[in-house]
Amino acid sequence: MPRITSWNPENPAFWEAEGKKHAQRNLWISVPSLMIAFIIWQIWSVVAIRLNDIGFSFSQQQLFTLAALPGLVGATLRFIYTFGAGAFGGRNWTVFSTGVLLIPALGIGFAVQNPDTPYWIMALLAALCGLGGGNFSSSTANISMFYPKKEKGTALGINGGLGNMGVSVVQFITPLAIASSTFAFIGGNTKGQILSDGTQIWLQNAAFVWVIPIIILTVLAYFGMDNLPGAKQSVAEQFVIVKKKHTWIMTVLYIATFGSFIGYAAAFPLLLKSLFPEHIGLAFLGAFLAAASRPVGGWISDKLGGTLITSITLIVMTIGAMAVVYFTKQVNFAGFLASFLVLFIAAGIGSGSTFQMIPNIFSAKEAAPVLGFSAAFAAYGSFFIPKLFGWSTASTGTPINALYFFIAVYIVSFLLNWFYYQRKNAEVKL
Repeated sequence: MPRITSWNPENPAFWEAEGKKHAQRNLWISVPSLMIAFIIWQIWSVVAIRLNDIGFSFSQQQLFTLAALPGLVGATLRFIYTFGAGAFGGRNWTVFSTGVLLIPALGIGFAVQNPDTPYWIMALLAALCGLGGGNFSSSTANISMFYPKKEKGTALGINGGLGNMGVSVVQFITPLAIASSTFAFIGGNTKGQILSDGTQIWLQNAAFVWVIPIIILTVLAYFGMDNLPGAKQSVAEQFVIVKKKHTWIMTVLYIATFGSFIGYAAAFPLLLKSLFPEHIGLAFLGAFLAAASRPVGGWISDKLGGTLITSITLIVMTIGAMAVVYFTKQVNFAGFLASFLVLFIAAGIGSGSTFQMIPNIFSAKEAAPVLGFSAAFAAYGSFFIPKLFGWSTASTGTPINALYFFIAVYIVSFLLNWFYYQRKNAEVKL
């Protein structure tokens, strides 16, 4: 396939004649590549809840830690991955960052077959899943360079939203995959594991089922994606964004929205198991609705403005979190689930609206690393939110105290958005 030699998406004639087809091809390879990255990143949210059922003896705090560790590592790696596409090229970095996911996928598949596997090995494998978490920053930075400003919100919403769908995919597919002996021969444990109720599962399939898709997507990225000419920047050139005030303001807004989405997604299965264990099969719903809502948030923001949509979502998230507190106290599952799903949907829409704002605040070359940088900080939500829920549950017997902290974050974020971008005399009127 001939490579792109020039790129100017803001030129309408170039965009219609040539640019759009290249952008769409790279986007539709980027989407499943990012999805598989999210699957590996969040695989512990569903593996952790099964470990003690098959013979492991980890404490509740240790299980929450296993679900949280990929978030800590993934968020940290995002700072490096932010500059990866710019430094090495979008195609090159996608090939590397997708292919390396084979390491945790294979490692988990072998480790879960032996209940005597030490906790430190499980923790190491959980940390390695953070490799998948880093991909979001490089993927969004790369895709943002392909589209004109008027379409960036929609494109980033599709890339991020469908990519984020990997969280719900892994939470939905895992129960089906572990119920089958497919791939059991890889580790030699064809008998699987027997649960206390006599049910037979093959927990290794939760990881092994993704090996072939990772290989296919790595090859597809190599042959189908592009390194954009003129898009490469040194790390030093990109790093100038940390000196800009609006980089940090937008980072706070993205922490409130996407940080909530990914953090709740990591913690929701464990919360359901501890509060309403009979409904654990619905754990995938929150992540699914949040991911599906993200492209909607980007699209609406292209039409009505990201600032307005961000304000609305932060208000809804505040109300949703308060409702979760109320229904948790009432031990009302229907209310708890409905409130949490509202929270997930609002977080998804807000993730799309905040990402639509960034390219309208910064220049094209600055916007790419800002997108990755803000995503890096927001990804810490997948570590701190499960840890906060774990701490609150361990110390008070309920996750409610953690939710009060999140409510405070939403209120502060609303005020920042209003003051800097929405009020009549805002510093940057969007």
